[in-house]
Amino acid sequence: MIRSSAVSLALGYVALGIAALVLFAAPLWYAWQVTIQEGRAEILQADAQRLTDVFRRDGAAGLKNFIDTRVAMQIAGERILLLADSSMHPVAGNLSTWPKAVPAAPGNYTIQVEVADQGTQPALVHVAMVGNCNLLVGRFNTLFAPLQTRFWYGLTAAIAVLSIAGLLVGLITRRALMSRIHSIRQTVSAIMHGDLKHRLPTHLNDDELNTLSRTINGMLEQIELLVHGVRNVSNSIAHDLRTPLAELRSRLEELALIRPPPAETFAEVDGAVADVDRVIRIFDALLRLAEIDAGLRRSGFVPLDMADLASNAVEFYAPAAELKGIDLALLSDGAQSVSGDPVLLAQALGNLLDNALKYAPTNGTIKVAVRRRVDGTVEVSVSDNGQGIAESERVKVVERFYRGDASRGTPGVGLGLSLVQAVAKLHGSVLEFSDEAPGLRVTFTLPVDAAITAASSPPAPQSVEVEVVAPARLASS
Repeated sequence: MIRSSAVSLALGYVALGIAALVLFAAPLWYAWQVTIQEGRAEILQADAQRLTDVFRRDGAAGLKNFIDTRVAMQIAGERILLLADSSMHPVAGNLSTWPKAVPAAPGNYTIQVEVADQGTQPALVHVAMVGNCNLLVGRFNTLFAPLQTRFWYGLTAAIAVLSIAGLLVGLITRRALMSRIHSIRQTVSAIMHGDLKHRLPTHLNDDELNTLSRTINGMLEQIELLVHGVRNVSNSIAHDLRTPLAELRSRLEELALIRPPPAETFAEVDGAVADVDRVIRIFDALLRLAEIDAGLRRSGFVPLDMADLASNAVEFYAPAAELKGIDLALLSDGAQSVSGDPVLLAQALGNLLDNALKYAPTNGTIKVAVRRRVDGTVEVSVSDNGQGIAESERVKVVERFYRGDASRGTPGVGLGLSLVQAVAKLHGSVLEFSDEAPGLRVTFTLPVDAAITAASSPPAPQSVEVEVVAPARLASS
């Protein structure tokens, strides 16, 4: 129990409280002692001064009578009065002898006085000279003893109450924490057994555990999302690999059974090679996506001219567009220097152009635009006047292996837009889909090259020669 963090924290606060009480009581006790001592000394000096005035007025006999009268009237043990001659023999007062511990020299002294009913008691005395006589005036220190005792009792009681209250608070806090930790443990145990839908309990108050539970719940949601994504990707890979592998097995089995002439055999071998290439392309695309998701391609970021890269892509796809009678155009405000990976950007732009060529109608139009936005980023967009993508499907089309109804009859495995989305995310952006009425416009942004932005007179943008690989053979969507 002592090892509990709640109890340890409570005991720490108790120790801190006790230290604060001691630090408060110590100067208070010192001030009390100094004030009482000084006050009593002043009272004794005043009493001695009054008795001296009586001596001056009435002489030694009058002072003796005055002291005897005062002693007879006062309560026993209230005050010490003693008048002694020059030989220190008592003349009047309530002491039988002059105390040995008190010298005849004037001043204040603390002595032990024998009291008939109370034994030896400490007292503070003041000695003064009255003519040829010695005058001793004193008061017992026991007058304030009960008050001092109450002070110590009060301090001890405060420490005891503070300790007990701290321990009780620690135990109650430990019980409350253990109750919440037990519920957290049950949830974590269920998640460890594979039930990812469980979430840590949260409350309306925003205490530390509640904030931690909400943070962990957010992490669990992301983990569940990733696990489902991996599961879906695995299912999709198995589904998409089954077709080319089945076709490959069928071709090889047919060759083994029929054993056709060489011409037909080589044709089937070419088909088998195409099936193997298709499987390899799927794995290549998945490995490239994994590399992008891990952020390993950031080392390839260099300053480049995005307008020049887009121009190369448009030039590469111009013949394919011409075969379909499609008008492929580049719209640019001039050189646009950005910071990015030129190989990945070329692949992403190639995927977008390949999709646009697949879905744009004959004699349609495709526009590639590279422009600078107001916020300084460079916008890259590819638009066509084809059938577009339904708004309900725009979130799904960037998922890996997802293929909409419109793409069922076209070649590809559904990795094209996933690759583009990964490249955009690597460059700090996301894909944005908008209607062209008719058609679709896909947009992403790129950061401006920091070196050129910081320069007062920017140099000419760097032109990067990048070979645009036909993504239709790579990972078409």
